Amino acid sequence: MIHLRLRVPPQLTDKVSDLLCDDDTVVNVAVIPGAFVKPKGCLFLADVARENAQNVISGLRELGVQHNGAITLEEDLTIISDAADRAEKAAPGSPIDAVVWDIIEDRARDDIRLSWAFVSFLTLATLIAGVGRLLDEPILIIGAMVVGPEFAPVAAICFAFARPRPSLLPHALGTLFGGITIATAVATIVWSVVHLFGGFTNSLLQDRPATDFIVQPDIWSFAIALLAGVAGTLSLTTSKSATLVGVFISVTTVPAIGTLALSLATTTWADAQSSLVQLAINLAGIILAGTMTLLVQRFFWSRIRPRGRQRAVSKSTSMGRL
Repeated sequence: MIHLRLRVPPQLTDKVSDLLCDDDTVVNVAVIPGAFVKPKGCLFLADVARENAQNVISGLRELGVQHNGAITLEEDLTIISDAADRAEKAAPGSPIDAVVWDIIEDRARDDIRLSWAFVSFLTLATLIAGVGRLLDEPILIIGAMVVGPEFAPVAAICFAFARPRPSLLPHALGTLFGGITIATAVATIVWSVVHLFGGFTNSLLQDRPATDFIVQPDIWSFAIALLAGVAGTLSLTTSKSATLVGVFISVTTVPAIGTLALSLATTTWADAQSSLVQLAINLAGIILAGTMTLLVQRFFWSRIRPRGRQRAVSKSTSMGRL
């Protein structure tokens, strides 16, 4: 269930009340007139089955609540109630599979900010990946994959293409490639200094069999990126965040960035080029698969409308004719 907290202007109170009360997937509706003082408005509280939450939110948007009031959503509710059970049964599909686009968009807008935290984590992951490549230690490569935060802006790019939300795209691309550029530059400087003071020699990079997959991009790199893109997108839209760990250690984005920085520092141009190709293949595969997954989910859920919502729409249409 998802909890709704609404600030509704007086002129929309009756319409919002009808919308919520006529929907079988909405329960625990409460109205407190004049509860808000800045700005003024009525307080509506309600719980809605996750499967139908987007339909209810869309109905509120059609009434203009977001312009003249406010819509607040709270997830992960545990409600012990027969009425809530009936509301979930009235909703189509499974709550685990349900997609609430407004929640995803809100997360996407948070993820497209080029923050110090994002740059720091990506830089640290890049350095760890560089050490893993230098020592030929796959466990360090895996650790770098988990630390890397790059999937968040990639998911935002997929969302921008699928919804579509063109305004999100420039910021998401800027965060992704800006972060990659900064992380690569910092790591390259670090490795150049270490190399200059004799921390390692170019001969150490000659035989790295355990991590050579980073500089050997092939069709399987693209195939894995596609699968990871689907899995990652599903984990975000269904709130199954535990699956993201598997996604992080499946794609070779951070290892490619780490190897690129190390190769630039040692002027190993062939490895640098291969790392760039590996990075491009992985990003392209994830974005393509993620976008297609969101489009499929959008198509599926747009054609599902619960019985309660149909009655509410029919009633509103009839009243409009009268």
